[in-house]
Amino acid sequence: MRLLLAFGLLLLTRPARAEEADVIVYGATPGGFCAAIAAAREGAKVALLEPTAHVGGVNTGGLSFSDSNQTVRSTLGGLFEEWHQRIAADYAEHGVKLPYDVATKNNVVWTYEPHVAARVTNAMLKEAGVTVLTKQPLEGVEKDGAKIVSLRTAIGTHTAKVFIDATYEGDLMAKSGVVWHLGRESRDEFGESYAGRQYPKQKMAINGFDANGLPLPFITTVSQGDDNAGEQTVMVYSFRLCLTKDPAIRVPFPEPKAYDASRFELVRRYFQKYPNAPLPWDLYPLPGGKLDANNGIGKMFSMGLVGEGNGWCASDPAGRVKMAESHKQYTLEFYKFLTTDDAVPTKIRAAMADLGLCRDEFPETDHWSPQLYVREGRRMDGRYTLTQKDVLEDPKKDDPIAVSSFPIDSHDCRRIALPDGVLNEGTILPVRMPGRPHGYAYHIPYRAITPSTSECSNLLVPVALSATHVAYCSVRVEPTWMTIGQSAGIAAALAAKTGGTVQSLDYTQLRARLLAQHQVLDLPTLPPLPQSKSQSKKSK
Repeated sequence: MRLLLAFGLLLLTRPARAEEADVIVYGATPGGFCAAIAAAREGAKVALLEPTAHVGGVNTGGLSFSDSNQTVRSTLGGLFEEWHQRIAADYAEHGVKLPYDVATKNNVVWTYEPHVAARVTNAMLKEAGVTVLTKQPLEGVEKDGAKIVSLRTAIGTHTAKVFIDATYEGDLMAKSGVVWHLGRESRDEFGESYAGRQYPKQKMAINGFDANGLPLPFITTVSQGDDNAGEQTVMVYSFRLCLTKDPAIRVPFPEPKAYDASRFELVRRYFQKYPNAPLPWDLYPLPGGKLDANNGIGKMFSMGLVGEGNGWCASDPAGRVKMAESHKQYTLEFYKFLTTDDAVPTKIRAAMADLGLCRDEFPETDHWSPQLYVREGRRMDGRYTLTQKDVLEDPKKDDPIAVSSFPIDSHDCRRIALPDGVLNEGTILPVRMPGRPHGYAYHIPYRAITPSTSECSNLLVPVALSATHVAYCSVRVEPTWMTIGQSAGIAAALAAKTGGTVQSLDYTQLRARLLAQHQVLDLPTLPPLPQSKSQSKKSK
């Protein structure tokens, strides 16, 4: 009887074989859901696994305008364009005309509300026949040599022919034995002028130390270090909040679980020294009388908790929940400080007090975004590493799967207290083409999303792809990830069909299928910049 009972318990605790597919996409980020849809449209049986309860990453989690306004929009076709067309159609069905036309490839801002983005995303996944499984934190990977056989999550074992890691963090890649790196390279490693320590912001003429000579809260270090050296810190994480001033849908900010006004002494000193400082949060108008609130890349203090994202990738799911909660707590405390403290300029206090959460957004999480904005995680050491030179000087590749053109930019990585003031470090203010609203256009090669064959032969990595920190600062936006994700999905479906490794996939065949799914693979020919009158006279 004891033997039978023990056997029964063993059966109960043994992981079930939960999903068998041609392609498994791990991570329902924008790159992930586009990969899943694209693979399914190629005839593959596809499962999309997400470790949390949220599908869509930041695209459905609060980032509510497309950063494609800072790209060459004519290079963004395929699912990215279709997704926006369907958002516009969804609004039209509900009697709302958007102030832009997706067919017009200019650089106006394209905006949408999170619940509309989620509705469109879920509809596209359902129509493609993708099996979507949420709450699937990764526990382990089984390999046969260099080939992934299955991955194990909380509900069981999932098998597939080809796998795609579409997480912001590169979790599946790391579990699969693929070599990766984290943080920022030195300037010498790849000859990048934007690598190493970066100080484009003015030093704040404030004291960063308390009465005992200890650094105040929100100071991450008291040492600049070697300007040429690399280090492990990543750019700041934050939430993208959907806010409103409309009393009909406005929900007051919840009180923080605890509030210590002295924690904000550094910010208090900043406002006392700079009373004409701008609003700390960036606010972008959205349909429905709403606002997308973002960390301000040029602001001295904003929504991001500088230095507190560094342990994110190494944390387990419970640790990440705790870290996300600490970012939320900071945001709520900062909001309370900005709306109640006498040191805050009256104009800022009043503007912030008008804001609230939106009653019709994120009801399952009390109207708070369920997705922390993980701007940068692990990066694969793949078969080709994108660098600053690829972005700015050497854009053309023989195996393109996407065209990227977002400006190189990085939010703050460190905040340093020095004897003569406080510095924000790691910032790269947007590097655009001269006279244009977008960055430099360059190819994303297929090799950059494939690991070494000896490390893993059936894995593609479209989000945590192979790039230096500087190059990643251009790649790291949803339009680019959606485009690369779609191409990865098509490649995965082809590799599953042929049975070969992802590295040996015939690029000519891949290119044909990319074009069939309306991807843009040619670098753009940009019109000449308009000349000033003085230039015109000189040219004559």
